[in-house]
Amino acid sequence: MTSIARAIAALTLLAALLAAGCQRAPAPVVEPTPTEPTQAVEQLIRDLRRNDLVSYSRHAVPPALHARLDTAWTEGRTRWPLTDLPLDDRLPAFIDALSAPGAEKQLLSVYRRQFSGANAELRSAAATLGLFATQYLRAEGDYSDDERAHYVQLVNAISRWAQKAPLGDLQRARQTIPQLVAGARHTGLAGGPERFRELGMRHSLERMGPFFERMKRVLKVYGLDVDADLATARATLIERNGDRARVRLAYTLAGKAIEAELAVERRDGHWYLSDALRHAEAEAARPPAGTAPAPKAAKKAPVARAQTAAEAPAAAAAP
Repeated sequence: MTSIARAIAALTLLAALLAAGCQRAPAPVVEPTPTEPTQAVEQLIRDLRRNDLVSYSRHAVPPALHARLDTAWTEGRTRWPLTDLPLDDRLPAFIDALSAPGAEKQLLSVYRRQFSGANAELRSAAATLGLFATQYLRAEGDYSDDERAHYVQLVNAISRWAQKAPLGDLQRARQTIPQLVAGARHTGLAGGPERFRELGMRHSLERMGPFFERMKRVLKVYGLDVDADLATARATLIERNGDRARVRLAYTLAGKAIEAELAVERRDGHWYLSDALRHAEAEAARPPAGTAPAPKAAKKAPVARAQTAAEAPAAAAAP
């Protein structure tokens, strides 16, 4: 995913306890092929605003690479672009836990015991996570220099939002946990990694799109209007040299101004984000499970630590 997409993915997963159920996925929208570097960035942002993960997957990579990723998904070797979610390896188990009988009562019980009214502790955890993730991003992980510079800004904005959000509000939890459970069940993705493989890339993303949309709705209740922030995004050309270009992306996230530089390249007449291509190609080449070490464990360490602040109740319900 793009950098802004990864930020949204992190936010939605960290606030998953507060998310609501799903609605029917929108039909993919056919758009003209971007002929300029800035248009390629803007197209991906529009896909995210529409929660159209199917179109996003097609616009993010060239057709040949998309076909390889589709094959890798069918063979159980990747779940791209969901692999860019923090803790993506736990996503199937997370869906299973939410879909289990009695999940509403179990999650609410864990939330009431560990997080209800614990606003000071949650604010402290958010601040600690922000510091840890910033240090990590500056030195570790499979990131380009552009990604590091961008993600540090994102972490600061996310940390500031989390420190102010009423994550310890029991009344909100009572309202949203049942909706989250109903939404997870509605995806039809319960059944572990095999279920994702069985449905394939397109159908799985169709089911995740509405889940993504409703998560954004609930984040808005907690002071984070993701769609409004996406609407502020502006892409401008910095320089262009043949099939390579650099684009400046400016937007607001949780009230904080973000400015990033993105490398873009042209393949077969179409423009794509260079970092997105690099990550997607790595996923397409991923060997079958058990034949090589998982390459992303270190990369996701900062987000994994966030379980203690916002995801622990859901994790406690997981198998």
